[in-house]
Amino acid sequence: MGLYPEIEPYDHGMLDVGDGNRVYWETCGNPRGKPAVVLHGGPGSGCSPRSRRYFDPAVYRIVLLDQRGCGRSTPHASAYDTDMSVNTTAHLIADLELLRRELGIERWLVWGASWGSVLGLRYAQTHPGAVSELVLTCVATGSDPEVALLTRGLGKLFPEAFEQFVGELPTDERDGNLAAAYNRLIESPDRAVRERAARAWTDWETAIIPAPPRSEKRYEDPEFRMGFARTVTHYWGNDHFLGEGNEEGVVLRDAPLLKDIPGTLVQGSLDLGNLLGVVWRLQHAWPGSELVMVDEAGHNMGAPGVVEALVAATDKYARR
Repeated sequence: MGLYPEIEPYDHGMLDVGDGNRVYWETCGNPRGKPAVVLHGGPGSGCSPRSRRYFDPAVYRIVLLDQRGCGRSTPHASAYDTDMSVNTTAHLIADLELLRRELGIERWLVWGASWGSVLGLRYAQTHPGAVSELVLTCVATGSDPEVALLTRGLGKLFPEAFEQFVGELPTDERDGNLAAAYNRLIESPDRAVRERAARAWTDWETAIIPAPPRSEKRYEDPEFRMGFARTVTHYWGNDHFLGEGNEEGVVLRDAPLLKDIPGTLVQGSLDLGNLLGVVWRLQHAWPGSELVMVDEAGHNMGAPGVVEALVAATDKYARR
């Protein structure tokens, strides 16, 4: 089957998580149902109404939230005076725990896409007692080699776009961590420099989908574009705030910690992140997980085949 019908939240609010941040959350489906939390991508994308539809609303109590600095959460990362030092993986994990307790949930299924899979995996590794199952797609683990692949390695596949991408940087910034170099531009006190860098970053993000230039509508919203580019480069330029050892991959290293948590990984066979074999290695290091590969799908949780596999996974875990 495809997605479940559209639904609206039965409750929502703004959770004060400290550091001057308030996080938007909403709950949908059955108030007495099996709890599940949706972790969006980016980092910095914000949650989408479409994500409510991967769950049977008669069975699940579906929780969505906008992570710090994006969507309806405040303050927004697009504002130059927003303090990004209090937007890290550890902060987001703490926010999840605060929200879980606020909603009176003992354990919940964690559903994540792209960056949401990184956050979901690390959350489950550090708080295994709070996670009943994991359903992840467009899987990533946030390692340094993955960032290097997405910012520099794919330049061999998209040489024209890569030349433009690197060409926006000062000459002495083109040999190191490109995400960190772009983040320095986006943190410039010069608004014109910030805006030009955010546009160049999202142009590269569009190129490696791959998609035609300026075809991603969300990147045409100046506020979204700035907040997204600022947040992504903040995380990618700082080892995803995963600590020492991320050169080899902290999340992959700690995959055995997930041994008591069932999980389903749904991955498009054409997802360019597969070039490093990360999802295959993760599944083999995680006892009790299953990997579903979908032919002719890329890094797209809405692709035919991917949708059906994700819904099948949540339907299966609804019976646990």
